[in-house]
Amino acid sequence: MKRQYPIDKIRNIGIVAHIDAGKTTTTERILFYTGKTYKIGEVHEGTAVMDWMVQEQERGITITSACTTCFWQDCRINIIDTPGHVDFTIEVERSLKVLDGAIVLFDAVNGVEPQSETVWRQADRYNVPRICFVNKMDRPAADFAETLKQIHERLGANAAAVQLPYGTEDDFKGTIDLIEDKLCLYDDPTGKEFNWVEVPEEMNGKVKEAKDKLFEHLAEADEEVMSFFVEGKYPEKEIIKKAVRRAVLKNAFVPVFCGSAFKNKGVQHVLDAVCWYLPAPGDVGTVKGTNPKTDEYIERNVNDEAPFCGLCFKVATDPYVGRLNYVRVYSGVLSSGTYIYNAAKREKERVTKIVLMHANRQEIIDEVATGDICAVVGLKETKTGDTLCTEKDPIILEAMHFPEPVISQAIEPKSKSDQEKMGMALKKLTDEDPSFRVTYNHDTGQTIISGMGQLHLDILVDRLLREFSVDCSVGQPQVAYKETLTKKLISTGKFIQQSGGRGQYGHVVFEMQPQETPGAGITFEDKLKGGAIPREFVPSIRNGVMISAKSGILAGYPVVDVAVTLIDGSFHDVDSSELAFQMAASIAFTDGLRKASCKILEPIMDMEVIVPEEYMGAIIGDLNSRRAKIISLGQRLNTRLIRCNVPLSEIFNYATVIRSLTQGRATYTMEPSFYQEVPSHIAQKIIERSSGASTQRFGAK
Repeated sequence: MKRQYPIDKIRNIGIVAHIDAGKTTTTERILFYTGKTYKIGEVHEGTAVMDWMVQEQERGITITSACTTCFWQDCRINIIDTPGHVDFTIEVERSLKVLDGAIVLFDAVNGVEPQSETVWRQADRYNVPRICFVNKMDRPAADFAETLKQIHERLGANAAAVQLPYGTEDDFKGTIDLIEDKLCLYDDPTGKEFNWVEVPEEMNGKVKEAKDKLFEHLAEADEEVMSFFVEGKYPEKEIIKKAVRRAVLKNAFVPVFCGSAFKNKGVQHVLDAVCWYLPAPGDVGTVKGTNPKTDEYIERNVNDEAPFCGLCFKVATDPYVGRLNYVRVYSGVLSSGTYIYNAAKREKERVTKIVLMHANRQEIIDEVATGDICAVVGLKETKTGDTLCTEKDPIILEAMHFPEPVISQAIEPKSKSDQEKMGMALKKLTDEDPSFRVTYNHDTGQTIISGMGQLHLDILVDRLLREFSVDCSVGQPQVAYKETLTKKLISTGKFIQQSGGRGQYGHVVFEMQPQETPGAGITFEDKLKGGAIPREFVPSIRNGVMISAKSGILAGYPVVDVAVTLIDGSFHDVDSSELAFQMAASIAFTDGLRKASCKILEPIMDMEVIVPEEYMGAIIGDLNSRRAKIISLGQRLNTRLIRCNVPLSEIFNYATVIRSLTQGRATYTMEPSFYQEVPSHIAQKIIERSSGASTQRFGAK
C-alpha cells in the first residue's frame, strides 16, 4: 500500500488524568487547532465532540474512551480521550495498552490527585512514555510549583518544567519556553494567534533557576547532557531537544508543560511536544508475543512488510453497523474483505468493513497499516484482548489486565418481553466492558450484575433502558466479598462410584496454602512424581479446582489467593476418567477450605476527602465510625486533605452524608485499593445473611 504518512510521522497518544482535570476540554482544543473541527465544543454545554453519549452530555463526564485522528505539523496524531472517573478505569487500562505515548493532565489547583496516581501506575505497567500538562493555570489558587513538587514526591517521576507560567489566576497571560528562552503571549481569545517576545527582566531569576533544574534532571537521564553537566557548560537548544526526546523514549524523563485549555492557552505547545518528543510506532521496538501452536516466545518487526498483527482493545455496539471492534495494528497491512485469524479463539473471521473513528462518526477506508488505530466491522467472536493476525504466522500478544468488580446488584426485568431482551442486552454490554460481569445466583434465582462502582452500574442500567429498551428493577448494592484460607494443609479428595458397569474413580492429594502476595489469585501447580496420575487427567484436576473456587464455604463468595499444589493421587486403569478427577479435585479443594479456618475479605477503598478546616473534626469522627484508617492529613490553602482507607461496605451513599455534614462544601474521591479481612462480628453477620437468603429461597423454616 502507498502510505500517506510514513510510520515515523504517526503518533498514537492518549489523554489521561483524574476526573475533571480537563481531558475532554483539552482534546476539543486540539481538534480545533488542528482543523478537525471549526467550533470549540464545551463539556459544560454538552457540545463536546468526544463526549457523544447521551449519559456523558447529561452528566458532564467522560464515560467511554473515544478515538479520533488529526494532523499537526507533518504528523498524523491518533488520539484516545479517556474517562477520569475510577468506575471507568478499564477504559484507561485498555487504551494505555495500545498507545505509544500519553499526555498526563494535572489540575493546577488540586495537583496530583488519587486517580492521577492510578493512571500513572497504569502507564508504568505498560511502559508508556509520557509528557505532563499542568492545566487550569487561570484558576484561583493555581500553583505550578506545588504541582511539579507533587509529581516528584507522589509519582516518583524524573520530571522537570520545560515551560513556566507567566502570571497566574486571572492574570495568566502566557508561558515562558525554557528551551527557546522566549515568552509566548496570547492576545487572541481563541488562542489561535500568539506572539513570541523576549523574557521580561523580572522573570530572569526564576527562568535561570528552572533552566538549571531542567539541565540537572535531564543530565540524570541522558549521557550526552551529563557530559555537558560535568563540564559546567549549558548545551545548545537543539541538543537539549534531542536529549529530551531520547530520555522520553526511554521513559527516563518527563517534560512538564503548563497552560489553560479552557482559556485556549498552551495547547499548541503540547501538540508540538507530541510531535517532537513522544514515540512513533517504530520507536517502541519489536512486537513481542508467543506462538499459540508451540508456546515459543517470538518477536515481530514493526513495519508494513511484516505479517499482519493487531490487538482488539475495545468492543462497541453501533446502532447502524452493529458490532465494532477497535483494533491497533502493530505490524503488516489489513484490507477490508479479507479473512484474519483470531489467535486466542483459534478461529477465522472475515473483515467486512474498516472504518476510521472520529468519536461516534465513521469514515470508511479500504485498508490500514502498521501504527494505525481503526474499527473493524464483521468480527463475530473477537473480544477485548484478543490478538488478530494471519493464520500462516500466528502470534498471541501479552494479555490485558482487567480489574475485578467491587460492587454487585440484583437486576430483574419488569415484564416477560423485557426478560427476553435483557439477556441479549447484558451479553452485548459484557462484550463491550470486561470490568462488567453478569452471573446467575442459583440459590436466590437472581441475575447479579457486578461492576467497579455505583456510578458504573447506574450508567449500565440507564443504557439498558435507553439503548436496548429493557425496563428493569435493581436491588440494593452489595459488596463483592471474597473468601480465602488462613493456613497451610494437606487435603485429599476421592470420587468413587460403581453402578454395575464401568465405574468412576479419581483420587487426588493437594497441598493448599495462602498466597505470599495478596491479589495473586488461585494458582495450580503439578508436582506429581512417578506417574501417580496420568498426565492427561491433570487439566481436568485443574479445572475442578477453578470451578470450586468460584464459590466458597462460608458465604458462597469466590475464593482468592490460594496456592494449590497437586502432590499425589492414584488412578484406576478402567474406571478413571476426566470427570472423575474433576470431581475428586472439587472434593479435595472444598474439604481443604473447611479444614483451613477460612476468612472473608472485603474491598478497601483509598479515599481522599477535601474539607474546609471547620468541618474536619466532624468528617474524621464520621470516618472513624465507618472503620476508616486515616493515612495522612495535609493542607491545601484553606482546606484540609484527609487520606484514608475505608471499607466499601461502609460508604454507600457517602455523597449524601458528606454534603449534610459540611453544607455541601467538602468533596471526596475514592478508588479500589486492596482486600483485607473482615472483623469477626461483621463476618458472622455476612454469613448469617447469606444462609438466610438461601433458606428463604427454598422455603426453609
